[in-house]
Amino acid sequence: MSYFPNIEDIKKAALKIQQIAEPTPLMHSIRLSKKFDANILLKREDLHRVRSYKIRGAYNKISSLNAEERKKGTVCASAGNHAQGVAFACKYLGIEATIYMPSVTPKQKVEQTKMFGESWVTIVLEGDTFDDSFKAAKTFCKTNDKIFIHPFDDPKIIEGQATVGIELIERSKDPIDYVFVAVGGGGLASGLIATFKALSPNTKIIGVEPEGAPSMKTSIENNVNTELTTIDKFVDGAAVKRVGDLTFNICKDHLSEMVTVPEGKVCESILELYNRDAIVVEPAGALTIAVLDQFSDKIKGKNVVCIISGSNNDITRTPEIKERALLYAKLKHYFIVRFPQRPGALREFVVEILGDTDDITHFEYSKKSSKETAPAIVGIELKSPDDLAPLIQRMKENNFYGDYLNDKPDLFQYLV
Repeated sequence: MSYFPNIEDIKKAALKIQQIAEPTPLMHSIRLSKKFDANILLKREDLHRVRSYKIRGAYNKISSLNAEERKKGTVCASAGNHAQGVAFACKYLGIEATIYMPSVTPKQKVEQTKMFGESWVTIVLEGDTFDDSFKAAKTFCKTNDKIFIHPFDDPKIIEGQATVGIELIERSKDPIDYVFVAVGGGGLASGLIATFKALSPNTKIIGVEPEGAPSMKTSIENNVNTELTTIDKFVDGAAVKRVGDLTFNICKDHLSEMVTVPEGKVCESILELYNRDAIVVEPAGALTIAVLDQFSDKIKGKNVVCIISGSNNDITRTPEIKERALLYAKLKHYFIVRFPQRPGALREFVVEILGDTDDITHFEYSKKSSKETAPAIVGIELKSPDDLAPLIQRMKENNFYGDYLNDKPDLFQYLV
């Protein structure tokens, strides 16, 4: 299907969205600008009342329904942010909605969706991924003759998301050289492409996906919309197995570049944004910051916009975020340590094997009376990646070394 958003339709969407959403700030980042020797601006889409840009597309689509369609009610599938946009729009317009979300959706996103939708919304938790929920929602929609509100592959959704670009161009004092945008299904990226192609054609639009869910990058490389067999669900707002057909065609032909970022790097950026800038973001919201290191040479001296797409992060995920960040930075390491079954072995390991700044953060041990040594799973946090090799050497010289788990992902996930 051939479709490309029309700038006049995008401008109409912008006027419509003004009814329920104020323009979000375009904030200069002193820290990032200094780090990359560039003018780095953050488009704070996380500051919407539903804490993401998804309210734009959802409201633009749902408000376009005629009286008969509104009476039927709506259905959507979402990992969380689209759900909140739909819930808000349906309550505002007085339209019923059934919202399917993956069973692993962070509790915070589920509760926010209930809050915004109140009695107008019914939530169904279905499947382990967005794609599982999507299939269930489509079946329910067809069986009950309701209107499906697609999270990204719909002209009205894309035109609504495109209004981010209108605000960017209006609020930027200088021409924008680069825009970095997170890509899940591709709705926001497609909308930005259309807006900038019409109003600022020299701006480069860079799409960013999590390394564990590269559905758009894979599809562009294959020149056909490709469904991934498995994905890492951690960056839940941008982890889909298959992007939209409309969005794939737009991004394939018009994205300046499509890149991926390791989930661990995303976690580093989440912690830095919180600790150094007092900005709370969800994993998808940090993608556009995490990618900047890859473009440090290209963006030097340029005007750069990073879309902070959302901040619906559950605080209970913080330990996992910290863990992934430390693993990525090579500061957290897991070993199978073989302890001699004699008194004082643990003290010897702590005093003679560990470095002065090494810290044990994980320890699992079960004594085996019939063996000379017994294995323990030990997690050690280092101050510097350079401390790893000397630590392993001391473990081997003193017969404590059993195995290194970080580079054995299957065994690691089973044991830790």
